[in-house]
Amino acid sequence: MAHRTGALTRALLPTTSLAAAIAFALPPSLALADLPGSRNAKVTQVYEHALPDVPGKSIRGVLVEYGPGGYSPSHTHAKSALIYATVLEGAVRSQINGGPVRTFQAGENFTELPGDHHNVSANASDSQPAKLLAVFVVDTAETELTTPDRQ
Repeated sequence: MAHRTGALTRALLPTTSLAAAIAFALPPSLALADLPGSRNAKVTQVYEHALPDVPGKSIRGVLVEYGPGGYSPSHTHAKSALIYATVLEGAVRSQINGGPVRTFQAGENFTELPGDHHNVSANASDSQPAKLLAVFVVDTAETELTTPDRQ
């Protein structure tokens, strides 16, 4: 059991900017906040593990941190991705597939289905930070978890 605990601890440690770039399919030198249409946003892949009983599928954890007033550009997710997102701190505004804009508070969660279009993903506050953890169940070979809309 000590081996499993050690492996889990290593997997949860913050990863390099390369892992964050993989999460958003960007070159390592380009952060999400550098994209037109985004502000005060940081995205970091913090976990990845193949699902042992589901060949070809993996789970990946992505931490999204928004400073006050921060937001991400509208985007789509991988066609194979099922996403379970939990707000860890603050409040996050979200709109999926042109539906209603909803605000999720710390402790609340939502699901995104494969290929969903995320129209709005933003901090609901102009004065407090917000964080969410997005857990992707995705094809292991998938290299682009999220693709920002072309501006």
